[in-house]
Amino acid sequence: MDEFQELVVQSGEREPEARSAPRLEITVEEAIEEHVGSLGFAQLVHVFLVSLAWMFDAQNTLITIFSDAQPAWRCTPSSSSSSSSCSSSSSSDGMCGLDRCAWEWVGGNKTSIIAEWGLVCDRRFRAGIPASFFFLGSLFGSAVHGRLADSYLGRKKTVFLSCLLTSITTFLTSLAPNIWVYALLRFSNGFARSGIGICCLVLATETVGRKWRGQVGQYGFFFFTIGFLSLPLVAYPARTSWRTIYKVISLLPLVYSILIIPFVSESPRWLAVKGRTGEALDVLTKFAKLNGSKLPGNIAISNPIDTNAGSATKPESLWSSRWATRRIATIMVTGFAVGFVYYGFQLNVENLNFNLYFTVGVNALMEIPAVFIGSVFLSFANRRTLFSSSAFVAGVSCILCILFTKKPTTRGGNFAQLSAESVGFMAASTVFDVLYVYCVELFPANVRNLAVSKLRQSLMLGAAIAPHLVTLGRLSPWISFLIFGGLSIFGGLMTIWLPETRNAPVCETLEQQEKQEKLSSASITEMELLDSSN
Repeated sequence: MDEFQELVVQSGEREPEARSAPRLEITVEEAIEEHVGSLGFAQLVHVFLVSLAWMFDAQNTLITIFSDAQPAWRCTPSSSSSSSSCSSSSSSDGMCGLDRCAWEWVGGNKTSIIAEWGLVCDRRFRAGIPASFFFLGSLFGSAVHGRLADSYLGRKKTVFLSCLLTSITTFLTSLAPNIWVYALLRFSNGFARSGIGICCLVLATETVGRKWRGQVGQYGFFFFTIGFLSLPLVAYPARTSWRTIYKVISLLPLVYSILIIPFVSESPRWLAVKGRTGEALDVLTKFAKLNGSKLPGNIAISNPIDTNAGSATKPESLWSSRWATRRIATIMVTGFAVGFVYYGFQLNVENLNFNLYFTVGVNALMEIPAVFIGSVFLSFANRRTLFSSSAFVAGVSCILCILFTKKPTTRGGNFAQLSAESVGFMAASTVFDVLYVYCVELFPANVRNLAVSKLRQSLMLGAAIAPHLVTLGRLSPWISFLIFGGLSIFGGLMTIWLPETRNAPVCETLEQQEKQEKLSSASITEMELLDSSN
């Protein structure tokens, strides 16, 4: 009895039909579009459970906004002899010209790593090292998790491993005795969390039809926003101890790994690519039942690798086709610029003339319309147009921030600068979100996770450099805004070398996608010739 017959016996609701009809092999794409449903209750629940993990990704990525920030300082009551020089120090580095006993940190020495380990004056640039190490860890972790998710563990098990390691490394970070151990632990934390965003995005989008890929891809970023928005709520009560913030956020991914992951299904597309077609059919059958439909009893899921001549002896990779290599190179260059701008925007909030908790809250709230805009426009707009236009808006907003930085207000916050920065961050968030969805659609299932991991690496490389620019921005804020604006515009221009993917079919292999794109290109050329002749 072969695998298909065993499955028929186990599923009594498909057995009668299977006896009377010939066996029919179809792809996962065909099963979802024609039988399971493009987006039903089952996929909504699945996407919701998967996307919850994005909250921990946001918390661990952006916690340094509070834990690594430079707190306010004040003169000590015993410094009356130097009160004139103390009161005349208006910059954040004004304490550098004073005796250490003449000033103190507001809130105590445990409010941040800068206060606890004295990362000011001649040691100010050490403060950017942990954040850079975190993103470097994410860079290397993206490669490892992408490989694991595509080749060995699959999407679901990689998410579980990533969440579990994130919880452990976050807690250990709270115990760091000095800046160097702290930086190494941030590296390990970045390495651990890198699998969350990669696998959750792919795992969510691979269970829905082509019509809903863009919207579902944006769904995860909504939970990333919730995680971002939760940070001020966690950090403010623990504002006197940066270590407490780490301990609190270390609990959530542990609970998720134990209680939520068991209810998540593996990607049927990955199962089919790995030859586990029976398990893929089981997942699709479960989805169909929850959606109120039923798979025909005579169908089986085809193995996309077996249907391609020569692929069994020569496995495909991103580097086996010139078009794929050129495409991933373009994506990675674009991702570097986007990562630099997106994460730099978030870390640079301390260089605005506003309360840190208020500014972070405003930026987090601006991610909500960014997700909404991305979801709405992805349903009907071209990916290239949406991405490039959002990148240009972010770049122009950065340049406007430079103009307002030259004329800072003497009292209170600079609302003009905050408004320009908020619009720019909303546009940068849209760019970031759309790029992930765009990358998913640009590559087939057998290399999709690896492609997203390469994008993630380039994003993290840009993000690793951004903290040092933010540190420099404490001295000259206009420099950071100028570089952010220039890179944002550059990233928008890079889409010239990428194809449009809206409503394009989801392919399983590189060979299938190459054939499909050639057919689409040929049909477009024929239509243009017909139009010109008429």
